[in-house]
Amino acid sequence: MTITRPVSQHMRTLLLVALALAPFGMAGAWQSNPQSSGQQFQQAAQQQQTRDQLQKSQLDQRLHQSVSDNAKRPTANSPGIQQQMDAADRVQRERARAAQQDLLDRERDTPMLPRVAPKDSPAPPRSG
Repeated sequence: MTITRPVSQHMRTLLLVALALAPFGMAGAWQSNPQSSGQQFQQAAQQQQTRDQLQKSQLDQRLHQSVSDNAKRPTANSPGIQQQMDAADRVQRERARAAQQDLLDRERDTPMLPRVAPKDSPAPPRSG
């Protein structure tokens, strides 16, 4: 045996108001998502750019190391020149490491700026 109660006029009114206002709530939620999606896209683009720059830096390092190794071959029997080449390599590696660290620090310290929508400019006066 189930007990059913008649829906009161007050409950019916509340239900109708909730159903009537639901589309407005959905529209408000939909309008707030593009901004957060835009910010997410901007952040993802910045992160990808940083990864690309780091990858390029690492490739440049490998190329430099390869060129340096090839340059050392003819001087392998000269300890003085070999030491100078090793010192130059160390300085180059340290410079590249510092540049990569600087890139990461700048990425970390860059605040996510809010998106600014341009203001509507007034319509130009029409001559007639």
